[in-house]
Formats: sequence, C-alpha cells, structure tokens
Amino acid sequence: MIKNIAIVSLSSGILGEPSIQFEVEIGLRRLEELGLHVIFMPHARKGPEFVKAHPEQRAEDLLQAFRDPEIDMILCAIGGDDTYRLLPYLFDHEQLQNAVTDKVFLGFSDTTINHLMLHKVGLQTFYGQAFLPDVCELGPEMLPYTRRFFEELIRTGGIREITPSPVWYRERERFTPDQVGVSRQALPDHGWELLQGPSVFSGKILGGCIDTIYDCFNGERYADMPALCEKYHLFPGASDWAGRILLLESSEEKPAPDKYRRALEYLKERGVFEAVSGVLVGKPMDETWAEEYKRVLVEVIAQQSLPIVFNINIGHALPRCIIPFGVNAVVDAKKQSIRFAER
Repeated sequence: MIKNIAIVSLSSGILGEPSIQFEVEIGLRRLEELGLHVIFMPHARKGPEFVKAHPEQRAEDLLQAFRDPEIDMILCAIGGDDTYRLLPYLFDHEQLQNAVTDKVFLGFSDTTINHLMLHKVGLQTFYGQAFLPDVCELGPEMLPYTRRFFEELIRTGGIREITPSPVWYRERERFTPDQVGVSRQALPDHGWELLQGPSVFSGKILGGCIDTIYDCFNGERYADMPALCEKYHLFPGASDWAGRILLLESSEEKPAPDKYRRALEYLKERGVFEAVSGVLVGKPMDETWAEEYKRVLVEVIAQQSLPIVFNINIGHALPRCIIPFGVNAVVDAKKQSIRFAER
C-alpha cells in the first residue's frame, strides 16, 4: 500500500499560483483522507515563471523523489508543454538512470515525455491522471470512475482491469471558487468502439498524448524540441514497438483533423504501425472531432488487420482510468475489457 506521495511540477508551474490554492487544498484533504502523507517537492510550488525558467530544478525534483526511500509514489501536478527541456539534466550524465527506483509514477498529457524518459531507463509507469485535474476535482468528490482507479493504484500499487465508464462529462467553462461543490454535467457513454481488426489482442502498452508526440517531430511549438528528442533518442525505434500496443489520446487543444493526420503520419513514417499489435485511442474531450479522428485513423494506418479500439476513457476527456505502461495487457473489445498482468 502506498503511504507517502510526492507531487512534482515537471511541466507547468500552475500549482504555485495563488489563485488556485483553494483547489490545492481540496486535493490535499482528499489525499489525507486516503491516509496518504503528501510531500511537495522543493520547486513544485514555486509558480509558473520560476518553473518555466528552471528546467534543471524540475529535473532535480524528479531525481530527488526517486532517490528518497520514504517516497512510494510520484504524482504529477498537471501537464503543460515543455518538459522536454529536462532531457539534458536527466540524461547527459545518466542522472535518471542512476537515480530511478521502483516507484509508482503517474501523470498524463505533456507528461507523455516523462513516461518516454522513464521507459528509456526501464521503469514501468502509469498513465492517465494527475493531481490538479483529478484529485482536485471541484465537484463534491472525485469523479467516481476516476476515483475507483486512483484508489486501486494507491491500495495495490497496480491496476488489474479496465472497463468503460457508463458516462462522460463535459469540461467546465470555468475553474473558480464558485464552482466548488458543483457537479459536472454527465452524459451517457456508449463504450469502446472496435474500428477494425480482431477484437482480442495483447502486448505491453506505451504511448500518450498525440499532441505531445506530434511536437517530438514538429517544431511548430518549440523549434528545438525535435532536435533534442532526436539527440537523446527519446522516441522509441520501430524495433522497440514490436508487439506493443500503442496508446493515443488528444489534448484540450482539440487538434484539428489535419494536425491529427500529420501526427499519425509521423508515427507511420517511423514504422510504428507495422510493429505494434494494436492501437488504443482515448475519447476526445467533449467528443470534439470524434468521427473525423476515427476516419483519419483508419485511412492513415491503412492496415485492416491491425486492431484499433476507440473511445477509451483515458487522457483529457473525463472521467479517466489509469493504464499501466510496460505490463502485459490483454484487450478484449467485444467483452469491453483490458486485463493486466501483475507488475
């Protein structure tokens, strides 16, 4: 059972903004009610300007959290967009390799980059939730489906099975104190959709936010990001994808279908779709572009025998499950289940 949890800001420094401390207090109370001792790493609450300006301190927080034998779990505060800048401070002198220990690491969105970093050094990680978006939910409680998986991870150190959520939630229009205790609008969901291929397939899952993966290859957001990712061999080669299951989910920026297509084409050029055993795709936030994404996935992948399962409750749409990376998984789209071996 997890007892001590460290919170890190590896991308955005919003955790330190005075205007959101009411949210932080909600999350802290919920973690303490679960019997957890919460440790904010030294620079996690320094604020957006400091965190943006000091990637070396963000990296040091991560390294320190791994080195501390009292810490059982590392939880990301939120995503962001520039955690790639940690690469030199984690890999130039094998800092991450030398520090990493077998702890639970949980985050999503831009944290995709951190998951790929940890994949490089052999750590199994967990994708799908973060402190501010999930634990600090403004409603009366954590969303029940989200809470179920978070509590399972805290209690057991793993996830054994994922099934679909019966509902999904529209994103809030504002995150202000007057929203505390206000429930989100829930709408019925329709389960997972098998777009093509066999309904049963298996492999170890890896992937993340398609917007972030796009930025690994395209310098529109940060001109130096593709070169840094290439220098440190961040994105796995085709041979590393062999037999794996690719996970893709889209961000709150709701990328237009043309950008979504280009991101998939980058993956195709690198031989990912020829190597993997299947593709899992997260539900888009507010179901924006869902039909267009489904069409683009089938067109770009262009392999009818490769399974594609759409509308998984993972990523930026709410509620969110948690998916273990690096653990053998069996997907059964007909039975609407993903089962995981023990870590």
